[in-house]
This record gives sequence, C-alpha cells and structure tokens, in this order.
Amino acid sequence: MKLRNSHEVNFDGLVGPTHNYSGLSFGNIASTAHGSGISNPREAALQGLAKMKTLMDLGLRQAVLPPQERPCLDILRGLGFCGSDEQIVRSASVKVPEVFRSVCSASSMWTANAATVAASQDTPDHKVHFTPANLNNKFHRSFEHRTTSKILKTIFQDPNHFVHHAALPEGPWLGDEGAANHTRLCKEHAGPGVHFFVYGRFAFLGGGQEPKRFPARQTFEASQSVVRLHGLNEAQVVYAQQNPDIIDAGVFHNDVGAVGNEALYLLHEKAYLNQNAVIEELKRKFFDVAEAELNVICVTDRDVSVPDAIKSYLFNSQLVTLPSGKMAIIAPEDCLKTPAVKAFLEKTEADSANPISQIRYFDLRQSMSNGGGPACLRLRVVLTEEEYKQTNPGVFLSDGLFQKLGQWVKKHYRDRLSQEDLGDPTLLKEGRTALDELTQMLCLGSIYSFQS
Repeated sequence: MKLRNSHEVNFDGLVGPTHNYSGLSFGNIASTAHGSGISNPREAALQGLAKMKTLMDLGLRQAVLPPQERPCLDILRGLGFCGSDEQIVRSASVKVPEVFRSVCSASSMWTANAATVAASQDTPDHKVHFTPANLNNKFHRSFEHRTTSKILKTIFQDPNHFVHHAALPEGPWLGDEGAANHTRLCKEHAGPGVHFFVYGRFAFLGGGQEPKRFPARQTFEASQSVVRLHGLNEAQVVYAQQNPDIIDAGVFHNDVGAVGNEALYLLHEKAYLNQNAVIEELKRKFFDVAEAELNVICVTDRDVSVPDAIKSYLFNSQLVTLPSGKMAIIAPEDCLKTPAVKAFLEKTEADSANPISQIRYFDLRQSMSNGGGPACLRLRVVLTEEEYKQTNPGVFLSDGLFQKLGQWVKKHYRDRLSQEDLGDPTLLKEGRTALDELTQMLCLGSIYSFQS
C-alpha cells in the first residue's frame, strides 16, 4: 500500500490573559505548591510562543489554539449570580472566592487535555476523529469542553475529512483527560498506528488497585468509550493502568511518566501495573500493525527517580520527528537543573542506538510553576496533505503570525497578576478586547459567548 503524505501538527494552546496561580489541581504537586503566588501572564504567553517558533524553525508544522474566555460568566450565571457582568464579577469574587478562582483558571492552555484525536489512517471511515475531554475530575476544567468543541469544529470544518464527537457524559464514572493519556505509535505518521490508552482506575468493574493519596483522573471505561466512538480496531489498541503509587507521587497523567513518538516509546520503569506484560503487548501489536520493531527505552529508578522525573518534567518533554527523520526532545530547562535527569538526557543524546539526535531546552517557568510542561501545551494532530489543506489556515504559525501574536500579547497582557486582581472587572474587559482581536487575527469568527 502506498502511504499518503502525512504530517504531525502540534496545536499549542495560547496562554490566556488570566494565567494565575490558584493551586486548583489537587494531585499536581507544582500547581498546589505555587498556589496564591504572583503570575506573569505576559511572560507565560511569550514563553509559549517562543517554543512554538523554535519548532516551526526546526521544520515542523505548528499551529495555535486560542485561549478560553475567563472568568467564565456563563458558569456563574448558572450558579445564580445575576446583574451586569461587572456586578457578577464583584459579587462572585467576594461571596464565593473559591468558585470564582476556578472560573478564572487559564488551564485551557494545556491542550494535551483538550481532546483525543484519531488519525484517518486508523478509522473505518478514513476521517480524523475528535472527542473533547470532559475533564470532570476538576471543576475548573470541567466546563472547558464546551468551548473546546466549538474551537475544534471551527478549525476542522469539512465533514468530508473530520468527525466531531461530543464529550463523554459528565460524572466520575467516565472521567476523560484527553491526549495526556493517549499515545499513537507508528512506523511513520503516514502509516497505521497502535493507540495506547492509559487509565487510572475502573469505574464500574471494581476490584482494581487505586491510588490512596491523589485521585485517578482517567477511567478505563472512558478510554473504552473513546475507542468505540472513533471506531478503532481492537487489534490496534492497547490499554494499561497507571501504577497507583506514581499517581500518589504526583504523576497525575500518563504524559508525566512516559512519552512516545512514531516507533519510539520512553517511559519510567514504574509507570504501569504489570509493566512487562504491557510492553510485550505494545511490541507485539506494533509489529503486527506497523511491520516494524517498537524501540522502548525504560528509565530505571536508579537512573532517574520518580520524584526527579516529576520535579523536572522529563517525560512531559515533547518527542518530535525532524524533517531529517531523526528525533528531538523538547525539554523544559528544569531538566538541566536536576543532575540525574541532565545526565540521562546527555547519555540518551549520545547513544546511536536510538533516533534522538538533539535535545532543546526551553524556559517555560510560568507554565511549569502551574504544573504544565512542553507536552502539556500541545495537542498532536496527524493530517494528510489534503486534510491539512482543509484545515483553517489562519491558525498555522508563520513568521508573520508569530510577530503579530507577540505584539498582541505585549499590548493586552498584564505582567503581574495576583489572586486579588482576578476580581477586577477591568480584567474581564481587557480579556474580551484581546480575544475579540485574536479571533479576527486567526480567522476564527465568533467563538466566544460575548461575541454572539
């Protein structure tokens, strides 16, 4: 079979104007550790843009996803607050400060949680399938899917190439965290792939092991449901349960304990329950589907401890294929500050037995302090050349768009934001002005409720 020309496109989330440290994500150690600190939304957005620009300059296809409007007044109105927008902001920030901080969260920047995506090479109708994640484990993220769905449908409009599913039903039984717990492995992006779904607990079957300290956010039943929605062949699907002990240590998503790209999978030796059997199944199905060997690099606890992996976000690096066919690791600078991780990465880069030829380090301190590294900031979408042409061209990064976005951030974003600042109605106006200008810049039309 002649392979279609395909590319993996990174859709990075633009950091929103309300980027702040509220410490809302229980189970995410960095998030809770920096709660109530002073954030710098301008710096956060510019750091994210700098990473996108570097990947584009490396020859990768790079796109942007807009942030969601915050504070989310639709949620506050549904909770009984009324009056003008300014009155709602002032009242809610005083009467229910905990709820108000949640509706101000800029967490949609971490687009690895936006959705699960199935490439057309793997679906029975040969279309790209999208299922927005319901993210119902955390209140501040549980209403993101409404806008996420609208944004994805606006960018990927053509029904001849794209299929959009609704988010799974709300409630703890079908907790879905999106691509942060899903990896597509393949010989090359144009070929068929194996879909690796990782979950933290069983919701209905019972009897399985669960973490004791922090919540398991993804359920097995949610992963199964996405597989059915996308019509994936079970011969191309592998399920694995996260090790409850590493969830309790702070590995709240699979992409904090493992990362994969094409025929390479990098993981910690404590990532999963029954890990040897999981790796054997991955290798067997990969060989059957891709007719090639899967290269698995298992990082031992002796080389990099789980606490060091979490502190550095080693596994939340991006693993990408360069135009040369070699791979690069896009890592946070925190990896350089953790001796064991730095040594491991240098050893890996020098090892000719794997395809990793270079490691790029990025200052993502603003995002990292809130619990999200390079991989959290992007949603991977494999597109054929024709599908690429049918995608809204306004969201693809270019030198010109990069310059415009940088100027836009500097014009509209504050360089200092405290918890008290969130209750300032002026911030709402500033955000709406910025987002209205952004949707025009990205040719997205009216995607926010305040624009309708």
